[in-house]
Amino acid sequence: MAALEYAVAEHIATITLNRPERMNTISREMLDELCVVLTRANEDQDVRVIVLTGTGRAFCAGLDLNEAASGEGIGGSANKFAATLDLRNTPPTVLHAIDKPVICALNGSAAGYGMDLALGCDIRIMAEDAKLAAAFVKRGVVPESGGTWFLPRMLGWAKASEIIFTGRTLSAADCLAEGLANVVVPADQVQAEALRMAAEIAANAPLAVTSAKRMMRMGLEETFPTHVQHVYLQLLPLFASDDFQEGIKSFLEKRPARFTGR
Repeated sequence: MAALEYAVAEHIATITLNRPERMNTISREMLDELCVVLTRANEDQDVRVIVLTGTGRAFCAGLDLNEAASGEGIGGSANKFAATLDLRNTPPTVLHAIDKPVICALNGSAAGYGMDLALGCDIRIMAEDAKLAAAFVKRGVVPESGGTWFLPRMLGWAKASEIIFTGRTLSAADCLAEGLANVVVPADQVQAEALRMAAEIAANAPLAVTSAKRMMRMGLEETFPTHVQHVYLQLLPLFASDDFQEGIKSFLEKRPARFTGR
């Protein structure tokens, strides 16, 4: 049984963490494979949206601590005194850099690395009984895969400090109230809701959607005058695209658009 599954249908790539017996904890091998399939989905012109989910009762309980404790995995003795790390091809940085929208379908709880992985997605659909556990400081580490970057931007400094410094666990209702979850649904509806939203996104012009995500990401670090200049430059190739013409034509003809990504 593959620890990571990948499938594409109707312009939607679904990536599934598939270690239910280990609550989908991430092994060293899975880190590499996750980078490969995320990059594959981003480069596939047929893919317009990515859904990241898990099997079983958890989305992802973090890194595989049993593997780490054995000295063989992430954080094991072989890595203990590493002075430098190449983080360019790790899931958090790859996930942040890709232009395709990513929906996290939280079929269950996410802790530690799993929480950071969920926060790195653009949209989160949560099961009613799912939780986000920021348990890093309870394990003697920090949110190593994006949490210290995401949470202050999503929640503001004070709220992010409260969650990270206490190692607090957030219910699905908490996440919805704080804006960390877009939608909360019964557990048996999570995948269907994620695919419904993915299909809604996939029906739009893919070049425009990926450009919008790219501009939003760049805008996090830019001044407003710099950003509007970049947006204008991004508009120029979109104006020349077939999809722009189709968008105008379908609007005037009062029919659904048929976008091709060209």
